[in-house]
Amino acid sequence: MRKSLHLHVVACHRTLTKTLHFHSFSSQRSCTFLGPNLPDVWVPREENSSPHTLLPQKFQWANDGHSAAILEGKAIAKQIKLKVADEISRMKSEIGKFPKLAVVLVGDRRDSHTFIHIKLKACEKVGIETVVSELPENCTENELLNVVSSFNDDKDVHGIVVQLPLPQHLDEERIVNVVSPEKDVDGFHPLNIGNLAIRGRKPFFIPCASKSCIELLLRHGVEIKGKRVAIIGRSKIAGLPTSLLLQRHHATVSLLHAYTKNPEQITSEADIVVADVGIPNIVRGNWIKKGAVIIDLGTNQVKDPSSQVFRITGDVCFEESVKVASAITPVPGGVGPVTISMLLSNTLDSAKRAFGMV
Repeated sequence: MRKSLHLHVVACHRTLTKTLHFHSFSSQRSCTFLGPNLPDVWVPREENSSPHTLLPQKFQWANDGHSAAILEGKAIAKQIKLKVADEISRMKSEIGKFPKLAVVLVGDRRDSHTFIHIKLKACEKVGIETVVSELPENCTENELLNVVSSFNDDKDVHGIVVQLPLPQHLDEERIVNVVSPEKDVDGFHPLNIGNLAIRGRKPFFIPCASKSCIELLLRHGVEIKGKRVAIIGRSKIAGLPTSLLLQRHHATVSLLHAYTKNPEQITSEADIVVADVGIPNIVRGNWIKKGAVIIDLGTNQVKDPSSQVFRITGDVCFEESVKVASAITPVPGGVGPVTISMLLSNTLDSAKRAFGMV
């Protein structure tokens, strides 16, 4: 029995080693891309080159007394979706195939159903086929694992999304780990996160919210290299992978969490602030350095006491911070639309790999 177990472990180790080796890439390559319009971050930008910017020049790393520039994400998301839709249209005409995304939804959380509806609608608009598997709140872990495994084995499925959070009785890490790394379009699998963390390696996918942060900063002409960044929150969905991706862009990153001492002081020294906490308005205006750029990843449902209507708000107190920062993302309408477009882009990339088009 022990010998059999030992052989099984060795075989698994060899398979994993082979996978890691096959998908590593040489640091000497000059044309490695981490997503739409993201440069090879290991190749320094030429000194005389200037980034394309959507921001007025006066708002870059300075504040002249006016309100901050608003980093809208809708226009960027539209550009990415148009590009994805065009590639899918050409894919259908050339080889008669198209991407397919599988979505797994457990329980009746209102926010989860809302997010899934948005994702499905976006997929429909660009030509990505979708299949949804809904399980009851009290489903067993094995039932959920079987659903995910079936999508892993389905050659017609190119991306798998397990909507988080899951009910407490389910082991979230175990479920995420079962998703095939090559279909993990959310980018949460340990292989993808691990390869993002290691120089010289390229993950199959980067988490969509993290890609969105970088895309917003680059497309609005915000320089990242050499800047101080404070990331408030270290979730695997956004905070942690965003810190890894920003380091690839040569930022100096501080990752703040529940046990961080003096978070206000650390944040007030940052050129870029990324909030990923899930607590409405936890980041106040007096936390922000004058002229800083703020990326708010918070998506919190808050009930208006006067009207009893729910509204979406971020982790950053917008009314206070907009008077201090040079630029800030709104909630909603900032990072959210770009994040959805990145999911579409990841799914397209997976299909292109499956069809041998990359």
